[in-house]
Amino acid sequence: MAAKDKRTPRATEDTREDQARPGGIYKPPSILPVPNPEKGYVFRWVRTSSLGNADNTNVSQRLREGWVPIRGEDHPELQVMSDINSRFEGNVEIGGLLLCKAPAADMQHRREYYEKLAQGQMNAVDNTFLKTNDPRMPLLTPERSTTRSKFGHKSG
Repeated sequence: MAAKDKRTPRATEDTREDQARPGGIYKPPSILPVPNPEKGYVFRWVRTSSLGNADNTNVSQRLREGWVPIRGEDHPELQVMSDINSRFEGNVEIGGLLLCKAPAADMQHRREYYEKLAQGQMNAVDNTFLKTNDPRMPLLTPERSTTRSKFGHKSG
């Protein structure tokens, strides 16, 4: 009888529902983690190697564009272990991709430059195409939508 008195009622014990994770939906972790945003900077993964072959040209070009490799200790929230035999000791490198950051203003100027370059190329193609226009059999003017989907950009 003494052992029976020492038992606690089930109502006061923690239940399995109390210990469950919030949300109840499993979401696998990302292979390439996203660092916490920093005001005035944008992040990008830069290719350092492909199929085991170093891509020094790509890395050099990105560094000249203003991208700076991220140190692992600067972003402990990433919780990553860099690649074994990495050439970028102490930086965040996963699967041949190196996490870098650059000033947002510089990257906006870069984006505008390449958009202007692409628009000039499209205008040149259109002009070449329409140069052969004959009034007896007119060519249709190319129709292009003014709204475009941009990869990696938030709309709104």
